[in-house]
Amino acid sequence: TEEVNIGMPEKEIGTVTHYFGKASVAALELTSALAIGDRIAFKGASTDFQQEVESMQVEHQDIDRAEPGQQVGLKVKDKVRVGDTVYKVE
Repeated sequence: TEEVNIGMPEKEIGTVTHYFGKASVAALELTSALAIGDRIAFKGASTDFQQEVESMQVEHQDIDRAEPGQQVGLKVKDKVRVGDTVYKVE
């Protein structure tokens, strides 16, 4: 069953693999490219918020763009949970 989404289309781009609460950083496994300035949405059983990507890292190096298959860490404004789905808001 597909959800009907009124408003901006969303494309699934990855999954949360870890959440570091003290730093408010989520680790994502990407299935699609992601860049600084992209707007993303986190959705899960008790997660549902959007934010802009302001900074992201791969192995502690700041990057502007991540490619599919990469594991990236990014600052999140709210708590996320392992298994939450990440969408890019078009």
